[in-house]
Amino acid sequence: MNKTEIENIEIQLLLDGIYKRYGYDFRNYNRTSLKRRIKSFISKTECTNISDLLSRLLYDKTLLESMIFYISITVTEMFRDPFVYKAIREKVLPYLKTFPIIKIWHAGCATGEEVYSMAILLIEEGIYDRSLIYATDFNDTALGRAKEGIYSIDQIKQYTTNYQRSGGKISLSDYYHSEYDTVIMNRRLKKRITFANHNLVTDSAFGEMHFIICRNVMIYFNKDLQNRVFKLFYDSLIFNGFLCIGDKESLDFINVNDNFNIIATKEKIYQKKR
Repeated sequence: MNKTEIENIEIQLLLDGIYKRYGYDFRNYNRTSLKRRIKSFISKTECTNISDLLSRLLYDKTLLESMIFYISITVTEMFRDPFVYKAIREKVLPYLKTFPIIKIWHAGCATGEEVYSMAILLIEEGIYDRSLIYATDFNDTALGRAKEGIYSIDQIKQYTTNYQRSGGKISLSDYYHSEYDTVIMNRRLKKRITFANHNLVTDSAFGEMHFIICRNVMIYFNKDLQNRVFKLFYDSLIFNGFLCIGDKESLDFINVNDNFNIIATKEKIYQKKR
């Protein structure tokens, strides 16, 4: 048995152990990507190999939380892929304006930059005060940072450029204030946001959503889990509700594919049709 085969056994034991000990289920994540992230995390610890990591995780929840934060945080920024937010502004929000109450689910919100981006869009389109944003993630550390809404000032130049390219109507600086080397999102942006722990792998649907955003989360799932999550989103949407996914994700070959119309191909925006 070669080293790769041994490591694959170790990975399976690790995932089974985490699930049985803590209830976190990574068993249907894309194994190649997950293995790479776990090995990268090990390199930043005192662990010598995957088996060593497992033995320590079983007795050290703090180490587990560090690992979860490390392997689950995806690349994010305010108004990431500005053309997506421009399409949302032009093709999704005009329809949502027809509803008295608008419910939006931002699944896998990570540290919250894209949630605040959505809040800004809703403010500028005049519908924030009748919107409800549910921002969820299974990573409590990331959720804590999202709730704080505090980001490095080094990132603000890129965020400002993204905002302008997305069709921003004023200045991004109107939505935050600076303090030392950070920017703090204005309190009014949080007024209609509820941050909550939700695990796409194990938890149930959110009902009656008008719009669901989940970008570049499912690239880490295998096909079976992708099907489960897309069915979860389908069940959570109202008729004619919208779904926006990441640029590396697709509804092709997914069981609910025929139940959505394509609204914007490049931007990966779909509308539930049945």
